[in-house]
Amino acid sequence: MIYIVTAFAAIGLQGTFTVFGFVILPLACIWFGDLMGGYTGPTSGMAITSPSPGLMVCIAGWVLLLLPVIVMIFEAV
Repeated sequence: MIYIVTAFAAIGLQGTFTVFGFVILPLACIWFGDLMGGYTGPTSGMAITSPSPGLMVCIAGWVLLLLPVIVMIFEAV
């Protein structure tokens, strides 16, 4: 939510949609980690042959969501 409000204040409506497109996948990984981790089947590249642990999908979602903040911290140092 902070990303979307900040984007609207800083860049406007067009930037808000771009940021929303970025945060939707990490949020889905956090909220539905068990469901997304349980998927097996074809994808656009290769087939997923075994389920992933839901906790790992949730952790990956948090890493993706916080990645811009982590990058900004490292750039400031």
